[in-house]
Amino acid sequence: MGHQIQQELVMPAGTLEKLKFACAYGADAVYAGIPKFSLRARTNSFTEEQLAEGIEYAHERGKYVYVTLNIFAHNNRIEPSLRALRTLMVLNPDAVIMSDPGLILYARQEFPDLEIHLSTQANTMNWAAVEFWKLQGIQRVILPRELSIAEIREIHERVPAVDLEVFVHGAMCISYSGRCLLSSYITNRDANLGVCTNSCRWQYALHERETELVLEERERPGKFFPIDEDEHGTYIMNSKDLCAIEHVRELWDAGVKGLKIEGRTKSVYYLANIGRAYRKALDTIAKGLPFDKTVWNDIYATASREFTTGFLHKIPEESRQNYERGYSSYSRYRFGGVVRNYEPESSLVEVEVKNRIACGDVVEFTMPKRSFSQTVQTMYDMNRSPLVIAHGGGMHILMKVDQAVEPYTLLRLPLSDTEGEEKRP
Repeated sequence: MGHQIQQELVMPAGTLEKLKFACAYGADAVYAGIPKFSLRARTNSFTEEQLAEGIEYAHERGKYVYVTLNIFAHNNRIEPSLRALRTLMVLNPDAVIMSDPGLILYARQEFPDLEIHLSTQANTMNWAAVEFWKLQGIQRVILPRELSIAEIREIHERVPAVDLEVFVHGAMCISYSGRCLLSSYITNRDANLGVCTNSCRWQYALHERETELVLEERERPGKFFPIDEDEHGTYIMNSKDLCAIEHVRELWDAGVKGLKIEGRTKSVYYLANIGRAYRKALDTIAKGLPFDKTVWNDIYATASREFTTGFLHKIPEESRQNYERGYSSYSRYRFGGVVRNYEPESSLVEVEVKNRIACGDVVEFTMPKRSFSQTVQTMYDMNRSPLVIAHGGGMHILMKVDQAVEPYTLLRLPLSDTEGEEKRP
């Protein structure tokens, strides 16, 4: 069937390098921010100059850049936030992602032509709320992860003038659309100011206290929740990661404009594999073809936790949480490295090694549109002395390749039966 909506794949960009990888691996738009005023303040390394370069780089390639200014501001943050917005406007972003109604009010007054996207942090759960925000001049609403596809469809049908964006992949917060007090309570770092410590991912131990069983966080005694545990600890708050790649067509039919990938703190390896998978899924749908199951190969290349479709179909609660372990049982690859240079004359690539590579290993070279595998036969250090093993940690080596490679090529190594966990049935 034909679609009136042109969908966008919206990918994260926590650094300038990640922005470039996102553009290479299928993003139609990227979202990025500067520290202090976005919800990834601790791990966001963009400077004003880098963000300006990134916006120019993306625009030259026909991509959009949405800049995050989505903190909930205390009184002492209002003026600094508005100053930051004035600085951002000089950089010519395509839109600004905001959540604080007060900041939105003043942004709209000072910059009436500014395109504002409402952050998922605003908890816009229904069509009436979307209608309200439309009256405030909001052009796009990033819906919370708690909504089902049926609810999303109704919102689009009732308020078609507002673009809808939905998270389709990445980490899920145990709190309501990220409004979590756990990080604030344990470490005095406010998730709504961009400094969440992900306390929900930590290890908690079980103790018997008088007549009750209580949890105790390993580094901070006295935090208590009733729970069972295994020999590794407990993972009561350990949400599975969201993966909606099989439901992209349904979301398209429901009227979703933007499909958003979570992960500004994730690696370029994550961006490349997940971006390539969702780009292929979107392109397949645009051609009217059935779902391409080969995308799972890229999805499982990065799996660090197990997957769920979240609330999209209102599935049973227990399937969203992993109470047994804090890691994925689907992992199929490990990140080998990043190609930094290619010498066609010698068929040598310069590789920044991320994890151990040895002669005899089978390595897959992953590019935006293609891949190839080969057995590693020849490696050198940067002085051209032969190597048998290249250890991880960022060392640079030279490797002989069987085929030409492109910019933004990554290396991944299939996990052996003993290295990998059980595979998806």
